[in-house]
Amino acid sequence: MSQILDADLIARFRSIRLLSLDLDGTLTDGGLYYADDGSELRKFFVQDGFGILLVKEAGIEVCLITMSDTPAIQKRIDRLKIRFGHMGVRDKLPKLQAICAELGIGLDQVCHVADDLNDLDVMQAVGLPVAVANARPQVKAAAAYVTGALGGHGAVREVCDLLLEYKV
Repeated sequence: MSQILDADLIARFRSIRLLSLDLDGTLTDGGLYYADDGSELRKFFVQDGFGILLVKEAGIEVCLITMSDTPAIQKRIDRLKIRFGHMGVRDKLPKLQAICAELGIGLDQVCHVADDLNDLDVMQAVGLPVAVANARPQVKAAAAYVTGALGGHGAVREVCDLLLEYKV
């Protein structure tokens, strides 16, 4: 963990019913690899994926909302059995609001983990905005918690562990 949590932050972690994730730079290191056929490749961190599975088993729903749209991302969504996996989304907040409405929860019960400016409106709307360690400065400024781990290198697992530690 990158910081000692105060009582307010612990209360925020306890209230979470939905873990919302960005993809590039959050679940990956943000690097894109191109194969000779032009397809994009990304590297995912296994411990992040296992953390997602643990959080889901504990009863916290997970969603992934990304602007990217590739078969590899769909494969990761399928492998982790993420019920709310949405690709090709430019305006993420309305999609997150629709997911919350379907689940019958408020945005105050959402933890969103991100790294870049396209997630700022979501970060400002949710109850627990989290920035990965290598996020843009504006995203860190909007965060209630900044991970000690880098995106694609355990940041999501760090958040999952905290959600599990403070789950009521």
